[in-house]
Amino acid sequence: MRLTTKGRYAVTAMVDLAEHGNPGPVRLAEIAGRQQISLAYLEQLFAKLRRAGLVCGARGPGGGYTLCRPADDMTIVEVIEAVDDPMACDTEIPDGCCNDKTRPLTCALWEALNGRVRGFLTAVTLADVLAGRFDAGRAPLPAMAMAAGQGPLSRSLD
Repeated sequence: MRLTTKGRYAVTAMVDLAEHGNPGPVRLAEIAGRQQISLAYLEQLFAKLRRAGLVCGARGPGGGYTLCRPADDMTIVEVIEAVDDPMACDTEIPDGCCNDKTRPLTCALWEALNGRVRGFLTAVTLADVLAGRFDAGRAPLPAMAMAAGQGPLSRSLD
């Protein structure tokens, strides 16, 4: 699985939406300001997220976006797959690693790594990111990392 800038920005925006989306819709301009992401870029991402059924849009005064499902029911891999091209979401094996003619000794290593990355991102929800829970046991991110600005939304301007 390839982790692209597009996917990372989409996850960041969705976590922001999960955090600030209650009680009502959040304008993309607000997310853009808090997360320092171009508004035009967010508009492109949210069009894809809306088509995937992950966000719901409300037009007019007081309009914006909300999550279509609860944050604890939306995985990170869903967000990434909604915005990335299908080829980018396929297993990303280093060039020349696993073709029909040769199978280098490390091919199984890269395949296993890709499986672990996909499995990890499938197990983590938007709510987990907000709470700092990232491992299979859902243990919170160590307080030291949170204090060092390495926790969820560390780039936030709030």
